[in-house]
Amino acid sequence: MLHRKIYQLCCDGREVCVFLRDQQRWIEQARIIDIEGDLVTLRYETDEEDEVSSWEEMIRLESIGSITQKLASVPRGNVEPLMTEDCPESERIRNRFTDLNPD
Repeated sequence: MLHRKIYQLCCDGREVCVFLRDQQRWIEQARIIDIEGDLVTLRYETDEEDEVSSWEEMIRLESIGSITQKLASVPRGNVEPLMTEDCPESERIRNRFTDLNPD
């Protein structure tokens, strides 16, 4: 099951975070480049002390404890979300700040 999911993520080309259970560490913002047998190739970057390094690691499938991917992100603060003009009124997101202050 995990092998099929990793293959799907590889084909999608999305960024993932991978937890390596044998090393007890996370690899963040990685891309799955290739899967060959039980080896998974990841590519990622690290930023340490004003130096950006690119890494490519080959990891055994059995070492992978977890894989996560970001589905969406929403900015924090008082930002008006973008909305299409053809969105039905019943499905529109109301601005709670203007609802509270009807000035």
